[in-house]
Amino acid sequence: MPRVLFIASHRMDRAPGQRFRFEQYIGHLERNGFNCELSHLVTEGDDAVLYKRGHYLEKARFVRRSHQVRRADLERLHQFDIVFVFREALMTRSITYEKAFRKGGAKIIFDFDDSIWLPNVSAANRRWAWMKDPHKTSRIIALADRVFAGNEHLAEYARAYNSRVSVIPTTIDTEEYKPLPRTDRSGPVVIGWSGSITTIAHFQHALPPLRTIKERFGDRVAFRVIGDEQFVEPSLDIQGLPWRKDTELADLGAIDIGIMPLPDDPWARGKCGLKGLQYMGLGIPAIMSPVGVNTEIIQDGVNGFLAGNDKEWVDRITRLVEDAELRERMGVEARRTVEDRYSVHAWQDRYVQAFEELMNETNTQWTR
Repeated sequence: MPRVLFIASHRMDRAPGQRFRFEQYIGHLERNGFNCELSHLVTEGDDAVLYKRGHYLEKARFVRRSHQVRRADLERLHQFDIVFVFREALMTRSITYEKAFRKGGAKIIFDFDDSIWLPNVSAANRRWAWMKDPHKTSRIIALADRVFAGNEHLAEYARAYNSRVSVIPTTIDTEEYKPLPRTDRSGPVVIGWSGSITTIAHFQHALPPLRTIKERFGDRVAFRVIGDEQFVEPSLDIQGLPWRKDTELADLGAIDIGIMPLPDDPWARGKCGLKGLQYMGLGIPAIMSPVGVNTEIIQDGVNGFLAGNDKEWVDRITRLVEDAELRERMGVEARRTVEDRYSVHAWQDRYVQAFEELMNETNTQWTR
């Protein structure tokens, strides 16, 4: 039975990138003869310090402990046939472990879902920026036997360093994400955003049009932010909610209109549309900035809306607030799009096939 070691930063069911890129396929891989194991770095205790300012001693200890984890992975590398690296083996500028995995004889899959070759350090860790080297991404790609890119923009970058690139979109498990009945229309229409403390700045791009909507509709609308419990916006009566796995679907299900605002910049163009796909999988109409893969996901006016400026944001939100039937109809089309093109069910066999093809290649065929 082929054995796969997944190398990632976070434990299972914790980080959206991992959950929607590879974790939800592990069961299908195992049903098709692969034995899978995840090696992660960030513990529950680390969550409390890594994305906050200060805590320098704890962060230094985390780096030291991360090296210990990866050295242990190398010591048992002979047990695995494939090493699957999600984004990076170590959260520093080093690619020592990726090189070692390669020299150890395992076949390497590299998966990424953001423009991680560009500098992007959170405000809380700006003083640690010297430890990061986004340019290492190209070197890891060159080492890999196969590369999984979340969209064509990322794949185009990867093909400059490796010819074995497959576009595998971020997908939704439609057995878990199911539309909830929306029979009670007496309350306010809830306009919601889901993300994290590292992406809350994207939500803030929508604040001017949302304030206009609040002035126009008053108590007929309400606003919800999920993923950053520290976020407060008094003008919209918003107190952010923390992300919790056990309440995620209920928290999202309370939204009537999901929004995904993005700046049109090089980093955002590499995004894989996850927030929008989550709304759509639940049958929630989504409004998204026409940036990157969003223009492929959304057929404007059919399964959602694209909004490129404040006027368009106000117009699209207004139409959905005023028309419950439009929300329902668009939500049905959104769900259909996810089922057909962005679901685990639609991609799971192709995902396993990529692993099988890699196992069937000779060890020397892709030596670099």
